[in-house]
Amino acid sequence: MPGLSKILIANRGEIACRIQRTAHALGYRTVAVFSDADADALHVQMADEAVSIGPAPVQQSYLNIPAIIDAARRSGADAIHPGYGFLSENAEFALACQTAGITFIGPSPEAIELMGSKRLSKLAMLAAGVPCIKGYQGAEQDDATLSREAERIGYPLMIKASAGGGGRGMRLVHSAGDLLEQLRTARSEALHGFGSDELILEQALIDPRHVEVQVFGDQHGNLIYLGERDCSIQRRHQKVIEEAPCPVMTTELRQAMGEAALKAGRAVNYVGAGTVEFLLDTRGQFYFLEMNTRLQVEHPVTELITGLDLVAWQLHVAEGLPLPLKQEEVQLNGHAMEVRLYAEDPAQGFLPQTGRIEAWELALQDGVRIDHGLIEGQNISPFYDPLLGKFIAHGATREEARRKLLRAVQDNVLLGVQSNQRLLASLLQHPQFISGEFSTGFIPNCFADHPCLHPSVPSDEELAIAAALFYHASAHVHPAPLAGWRNNASVPLHFQIGLGDQDWGVELNAAPDAPYRLYVGSRTLELKVIQCDGHWATLMIDGIRQRHAYRLTAGQLWLFTRPGSLRLVDRTQALVSSQASVSSGTLKAPMDGAIVDVLVSEGSPVSKGQLLLVLEAMKMEHPLKSGIDGVLKRLQVRVGDQVKNRQILLEVE
Repeated sequence: MPGLSKILIANRGEIACRIQRTAHALGYRTVAVFSDADADALHVQMADEAVSIGPAPVQQSYLNIPAIIDAARRSGADAIHPGYGFLSENAEFALACQTAGITFIGPSPEAIELMGSKRLSKLAMLAAGVPCIKGYQGAEQDDATLSREAERIGYPLMIKASAGGGGRGMRLVHSAGDLLEQLRTARSEALHGFGSDELILEQALIDPRHVEVQVFGDQHGNLIYLGERDCSIQRRHQKVIEEAPCPVMTTELRQAMGEAALKAGRAVNYVGAGTVEFLLDTRGQFYFLEMNTRLQVEHPVTELITGLDLVAWQLHVAEGLPLPLKQEEVQLNGHAMEVRLYAEDPAQGFLPQTGRIEAWELALQDGVRIDHGLIEGQNISPFYDPLLGKFIAHGATREEARRKLLRAVQDNVLLGVQSNQRLLASLLQHPQFISGEFSTGFIPNCFADHPCLHPSVPSDEELAIAAALFYHASAHVHPAPLAGWRNNASVPLHFQIGLGDQDWGVELNAAPDAPYRLYVGSRTLELKVIQCDGHWATLMIDGIRQRHAYRLTAGQLWLFTRPGSLRLVDRTQALVSSQASVSSGTLKAPMDGAIVDVLVSEGSPVSKGQLLLVLEAMKMEHPLKSGIDGVLKRLQVRVGDQVKNRQILLEVE
């Protein structure tokens, strides 16, 4: 088989950037594809060539198979790498590549189709002798059948989208009374996310570990596994922290899980990179969860402990080369750990966030890798997954890897969009995580009342820094010697610093050639501004020299004080306005997105807690409910409308 020369990457963001780095290092040319929203994205700038494939919505661009095949034809690409997500597990896409005479860098369409269906793959795994959990994977999908099967399985149980992944179309049901509503939501989310509303039911294992095995096959019948990854730290069924090896793994258990994973791969004559996922209970029993027929988001931790480049392996296998290692030659060295940086607000149920990247400065160090696709000035849109990038660290021991990763998370500067950065640092410092004794229930069980899952409250020091920077900026509008001059310099200045819906008072005393003296609550701080350049502020606070990243424009300050950022507003001159009461009937969009369901009409009565609208953003559905009892006075949206954050959707009187 002739070698490849030019590879089109049918993906975006950090995924496309990751694949391009290896492709370029190996001498291949690359072609990027992009939607209207991504015209200036980093993956487009990195590629040798780039082709526009349509408007921002994924159905019209990154899921548009004819447009991607046409882009490959026009650019002369002889191979397509699907990345992970989007069309990476789409059998129709793999077949379209074959039909067009383009090498698809991945498994066969038949393997993708079988393993892409949770229902059909589970049937195949049962036949292959792979341990599976009790459930229903039948073809009958009506409510009556699913209700009857749910009673047979018993509660609690999981509803899963057969074609799904990433937590979409997945619901935990504790009792029969909740089943029908959760079936409706899961079907809708599955249909919008994957084009199929087929579901399966499974007995819910409460708080197991989520452990997956990396497998790799070639076109010569060789199939091996490259150790395992523990992905138990999750929120809303989406992974947050992954590590390799699993902290509780034994040699015997690794071999048993590895052999079960190979059974799964052999059942479909697997070629390329794949991941077989298992649930591991406290007794050491494991059960097949699903097989992902692609590279995983968390593949870097396997690369760091094996010393291998899995994307390079994918490219070589696609060219017909045999695997470079046999099973007995695979070595695992040290420990690796990865966290996922999301544009989301953990204090609002991990609600995805949009905004402009004001600052992005990498905290690189020995043993740390950062996979991302971000550039300053970029807008994070509502059209795509909220994953911004990944921090990965490797160490000789688990503790060394954790310590390096924590420092990277704390030091990496991200300003302009709300993220889960503070949560990541808190997770990495939690005693139970440090001990390695955790499960998929770790975040809900151990972090339910953690401060990072509640609205941020700035510290006295952060408020003092904000007041000082606001004052310093206003005082240095004029050139010297007028800079900072006031005719009432002895009178203290009173600032109102806002964060969200709350304000805090700060008193600042400024004297010529002297540090500022600030009063925040009952605390007094002395602060000297040593240097400010619009990006970094070097300060002396109560005798301790500090350096903080910041961006300040028009009374708004993005301030980074490790391990995360705050958006602070100078409301000193703001007019006092009446706050909307808790019982307000005005429903506003919590983020940019699309209305996918409207369940009420004008004039109809509504009750507090009633579901009124469903908003889809960043691949997830978000139910919007009434805050009061009343009558729907005004409905301002309909199904299909694109809405902006804080836009008024309806009013209840």
